[in-house]
Amino acid sequence: MKGLKGKNALITGASSGIGQAIAIRLAQEGCNIAINYRKSPEGAEDTEEMAMQKACGGIENCGVKSLLVQGDVSKEEDIIKMVNSVVDKLGSLDILVNNAAIQTECPSHEVKTEDFDRVIGVNLRGAYLCARETIKYFLSQNRSGIIINISSVHEIIPRPMYVSYSISKGGMENMTKTLALEYANRGIRVNAIAPGATITPINEAWTDDPQKKAVVESHIPMGRAGTSEEMAAAVAFLASDEAAYITGQTLFIDGGLTLYADFREAWSA
Repeated sequence: MKGLKGKNALITGASSGIGQAIAIRLAQEGCNIAINYRKSPEGAEDTEEMAMQKACGGIENCGVKSLLVQGDVSKEEDIIKMVNSVVDKLGSLDILVNNAAIQTECPSHEVKTEDFDRVIGVNLRGAYLCARETIKYFLSQNRSGIIINISSVHEIIPRPMYVSYSISKGGMENMTKTLALEYANRGIRVNAIAPGATITPINEAWTDDPQKKAVVESHIPMGRAGTSEEMAAAVAFLASDEAAYITGQTLFIDGGLTLYADFREAWSA
C-alpha cells in the first residue's frame, strides 16, 4: 500500500484477534508499530514476534520497529501516557487504530450499571479519548494523520442481550463522522471498519462449535465467517495513501451480512 512505509502506528487492544492481525499487516506494509495491551504482556509479545517475522523474515534491523505499550483505554491517564510514550520512543505518531473493545451478555433489563459503564468506558469513551489525544498531537505538530475506528455491524444491526456493546458501536459511527468533518481541513482523516462475524478468540463460543458456526454462517450471504486478516487488509487500505480522499466513512466487511440474508427469497409482493 502506498504511503505506509516508515509511518508510526498505535494499535489498541493488539494482543489477539483483529488487533493482532492489524499490527502484523501494518508491519508488513513497513509501518513501525506500537502494540497496546492492558494487563499481561504475553499476547502483545506474541503479536510483536509474529509481526516482526512477517515484516522482516527473521532479519534483524530490517527497518521496521516495534514497541509494547501498556495501558487501559478506560483510564484517561493511561491513554495520555500511552500516546506520549509512542511519540517519545518512536519519534512521532501517524496512525491510530482504535481496536480495544469488550462485551457482556445480559438481558437488557438486568444489565448492572457498572457493567454498562465498563463496556461504554472501553469501547466508546476510551476510543474517543485515544482519538482526542492523538488529534491534539497532530494539531500541535501541524501534521496530517489517520484515525481508524474498529466498529461492528452492530452499529446498525440491533443485538439483543448486548445492549451496551450495540450502543457503543452506534456511538462510534457518529464519532467517526463528527471527527472526520471537524478536522478534514487539517489533513486528519477519520474512518472506520465494521466487521461482521469474524473468526477470533472472542468468538470461540461459536467458531469452535460446528453447529453454532453453521447457524451463524446461515445468515451470511457469502456463507462463511470472515478472518482477522481480511479486516486488517481493509485497515491497511484506509491508512494508506490509496485512500487519501476517503474520510468519515465506515467500511462494512461482513460477507453481505448487512444485506439481511433472510430476505434473499421474496416474501411479499
